[in-house]
This record gives sequence, C-alpha cells and structure tokens, in this order.
Amino acid sequence: MLGHRALRRAGGARQLRIDSPNGIDEQRFVRIGGIEQWISIRGEETANPVMVEIHGGPGASHSIFATRTRSWEAHFTLVRWDMRGAGKTFGRSGPQGQGEMSFDRLCEDALDVTRYARERLGADRVVLVASSLGSVFGLRLARSHPELYCAYVGTDQNILDAGRDTSVHEALPARLRAAGKHKEAAAVEEMGRAPHPLTADQRAAYDKLTVASDPLTLDTLKRVVLRSLWFSPLHSLRDIGRYFAGMKFSARLTPALAAFDDRADGTRFELPFYVFQGDRDVITPPERARSFFDEVAAPVKEFALIEDASHFAAFRHPDRFLHLLLTRVRPVVSGAAGGSRAA
Repeated sequence: MLGHRALRRAGGARQLRIDSPNGIDEQRFVRIGGIEQWISIRGEETANPVMVEIHGGPGASHSIFATRTRSWEAHFTLVRWDMRGAGKTFGRSGPQGQGEMSFDRLCEDALDVTRYARERLGADRVVLVASSLGSVFGLRLARSHPELYCAYVGTDQNILDAGRDTSVHEALPARLRAAGKHKEAAAVEEMGRAPHPLTADQRAAYDKLTVASDPLTLDTLKRVVLRSLWFSPLHSLRDIGRYFAGMKFSARLTPALAAFDDRADGTRFELPFYVFQGDRDVITPPERARSFFDEVAAPVKEFALIEDASHFAAFRHPDRFLHLLLTRVRPVVSGAAGGSRAA
C-alpha cells in the first residue's frame, strides 16, 4: 500500500512541475496575522488573472487537490492558503501557536493574504473563489472590499439565515429513515430540538451523518477528498495526521455561525458575482444558493449548476468548473463584455 502511494505521489509531483518561462511555483510560510501561515502560488503564466481561493471545513485545506486542479493553472495564477488552524499552517506551530481563532480574525487573515498576493504578483485586483465554509467569509470579503476583488465565485455556496430555513435539517432525518437508520434520524431530530446552537462535537456528528446519508456525497468524500489527501505529493504521512488534527481543532469556529444572516448583511455587490453549485449537493443545497443569488444586485451575475455533483463540486468535476471559469468569469475579468444569465 505504501509502495503504491509512493508511485502515485511521484507521478503527481511530475504532473505538478511547472517549467514555463513565465511560470511560478512557490510554497512558503508567510507571516499573516502574527503567525506563520502556508501560502502556495502556482501558475504557468504570471500575466494570467490571479485567483485567491478560500477553503472550507473548517480546517479543510484545498492544497490536497493540487493534482486535480492542475489544468486551472494554465489559465489562472492560483493562490492557495491554509487558514490558521488548518493543514500546513496548523502543522507549523500546533494548537498552541494558532493565536486567536475567530471568524473576524480569519477574515482579517484573508484580507492580508489577498494583499500579499496582489503585491507579490503585481495585480491590481484578484478573482476571489470561495468554497463551502469559505464562502461564508467570501460573501463578506466581496461585499466589503470590491477594491481588492475583480469578481466573486462561490461554489458549494453556503447561505446562512440565522436558522430561519430548516429544510436542510429536516431533509437529513428523512434520508436516514429511508436508509433504515432510525436511531441516527432520532439523534438528528434531538439535536434540532436543543434550545442552543450545535456544539462543535454535535456539529461533527451531524456532518458525518449528513455524508453517510447521501451516496453521492459519501462517494465524493472517499474517491475525491480522501484519495486526494492520501496521494497528495505535497503531504507526508505526518501532514495527513496534522490535516485531520487541524480540522478537529478548527471545529470551534462553527457554533458562532448559527447567528449569521447573509441577507441581513446585504445582497448588493459592487463586482461581478458568480455561483457554480453542485446540482445534487445536500450540504449546501443549490435551491438555497439560487434563492440568494436571485436577490443579489451586481454589475454582472451568473448562476450555473454542475451536473452529477454533490458537495466538493469543483473538485469532483474540475474540468467542468474550469470551463465555467473560462466561459463566464475570465472574459469579464479580462475586460471583455459580459452579461447576466443563469443556467
């Protein structure tokens, strides 16, 4: 098993090699928000648009998907960042060295990473791509700082409404009962009756049940997420252990999100606004993302479904996601005329 892993990692390392004369391949720790945080900058042509990615989780670094998204780097300079509490940043200094773990602190970190990328690459503004929990940060960054971002792209778009819409929670026990998991369904309903937001431990249990309740989501977790982590040429066995430890550590962020309300924060964005969502996502359903999208006012806005995709849609179908980036986003951020459409 380890021999097979070594062969796959060696092949992945060859795949990631960038030899173009104007390319860039940097992975380093940068001092962000008072601690050393891991940032990767990769692309085959530094004149391409810069794309800063905000990962989800909490603590689920996207650096594990480097080989799956290799084709993106021919068209964009991709900036990936392991948030404090996540991945290589967590591994650098452990739980005691992460400093303040709060939503506001991570938002400030994201702004500092954006400014670092702009300065390092000489870019006036960058494309902001935010996924899952990262899209909670992404909406606020895009709304408040159009001077830094030339477009917002949300995928696995998370829409928070202070708990008003309970459809996602209600759908989970229904799926569990349909699968004959009545005890698990009762446990989910008990969480919902609690008079307080879910604790970090409850949230972790809830997320596991959500994944187990949907065959496509479970298949994506196994074939896309875990396989990418296991074969990543950027991650040693020790890094893999730290990856999971970082996710557990970062779970402390989630209880505070229960009070967030995206509509109350505003639906006007002074930049092009895109949502590319998995059509079968049960974690961040496309219906909720589309409902919010319909209320958004933006200079350009577009919504598209990625077919046969659950959560992690961009990584299950990276070529389809790239096609959307190239046909809908890049013409606008490159100065070409763009319109507003949905599909």
